[in-house]
Amino acid sequence: MSQFDKRNLSMMMDLYEMTMANGYFADPNAFQRKVTFDVFYRQNPDHGGFAIFAGLEQIVDYIENMHFEDDDIEYFESLGIFADEFLNYLKNYRFRGDVYAFPEGTIMYPNEPIITVYAPLIDAQLIETAILAQINHQSLIATKAQRIVKAAKGRVVSDFGARRAHNMDAAVYGARAAYIGGAFGTATLLAGKMFGIPVSGTMAHSWVMYYQDEYEAFKHYAELYPDNCQFLIDTYDVMHSGVPNAIRVAKEVLLPKGKRLLGVRIDSGDLAYLSKRVRAALDEAGLNDCKIIASNSLDEYTISSILDHQDGCIDIFGVGERLITAKSDPVFGCVYKMSAVEEGDVYIPRIKVSDTFEKITNPGRKNVYRVYDAEGHAIADLLTKAGEEPDFSKPYQYVDPHKPWKKRSFSDCKIKSLQKLIIKDGKLVEELPSLKQIRDFVKYQLENEIWPEEQRFENPHKHYLDMSPDYYALKNGLLCQNKF
Repeated sequence: MSQFDKRNLSMMMDLYEMTMANGYFADPNAFQRKVTFDVFYRQNPDHGGFAIFAGLEQIVDYIENMHFEDDDIEYFESLGIFADEFLNYLKNYRFRGDVYAFPEGTIMYPNEPIITVYAPLIDAQLIETAILAQINHQSLIATKAQRIVKAAKGRVVSDFGARRAHNMDAAVYGARAAYIGGAFGTATLLAGKMFGIPVSGTMAHSWVMYYQDEYEAFKHYAELYPDNCQFLIDTYDVMHSGVPNAIRVAKEVLLPKGKRLLGVRIDSGDLAYLSKRVRAALDEAGLNDCKIIASNSLDEYTISSILDHQDGCIDIFGVGERLITAKSDPVFGCVYKMSAVEEGDVYIPRIKVSDTFEKITNPGRKNVYRVYDAEGHAIADLLTKAGEEPDFSKPYQYVDPHKPWKKRSFSDCKIKSLQKLIIKDGKLVEELPSLKQIRDFVKYQLENEIWPEEQRFENPHKHYLDMSPDYYALKNGLLCQNKF
């Protein structure tokens, strides 16, 4: 089988999804029973103040197109553990549930339901792995990209990470996520083609090494691409070879054609030190508009150090492995937990209990709101029981679940429901935004709604997830039943 053969991504699930589904199918009390599952995460990556929700478009695509081919059924049969009746059921399978979700690009926080699935038990179970795989990857990369973009302070950040990504899919969807997080573009052509992301790139060291003579290498490139001429200047010696040859070609080849050298890239060495020397040499040669591009194991901390503490003269950052793998904190930790089970006309809450406080789930069907002050800043998120409508026309008392003894209230505030119905009976019912709209949405929130104190890299301000008194009573009541 070729890696380029069509894959049925419906098979992207753990075995236990199928073993449980087979068991539910055999249980007449479970087969058609509807349940609720919540998707949430427990901790922000890199000890940051928030994360960015990404990957919803791919989740919708997966759910809408979920099916099983004849060879999928044959594979299941070969495992020898599934009932024939269940396999026959899968032949005409489609997802029959509803999905509520935050808009893609929403700034999100731990322990709140970013996606909620209302569906028959089998349907809800089968989609778990695919949902988590997309969110865990893309949300992680989008969040990392935003941190790097913030560190760059308005300078261009581009994704250079494909060759260090964990596989080809990770490179492509990582580029998508990086764009959501604020990266200007990508070097990955497939991502550019699939998602309309701006692409950039010029040459590698091999171009210079092939021609051996650095001047000739630059000259050939300038003759081929006079309108997009950027030279990689660290193949041999940045200051004694790369820069002088770049300047010479700029003057001898480009200027006579009325063209300018757009940039030079440094991919090794002391980037701060070299960038200052390169800047001085370019300016002295009259190439003040020539940009300096830097790459080589960059992240938000190295970029901050270069710009804030070393006066580096870098205009564009090409960021590879530490972006595309989120190297400093490479696991997002999103989970998928049952929160309610249908019994008759009502949904009975379910809760997972743990000796670890953070692993106790928030039970039941619920609403999640974002609370804004009079200036439009997001000051907290709020969980309520499903159907509960908080009255913010007067001071609204809430419960801090970490400090429930404190009497606190919101005053002069507004709220916004965060979840929207995205899928109804397996079909998309909400028009999804373009990738640029998602990217712009992230930017708007960070500039207008999210406190700067939450955006610090070190010891960011904590955004609280509070509860309505009724919802807190529901959760606490389940814990106090002590039936576990």
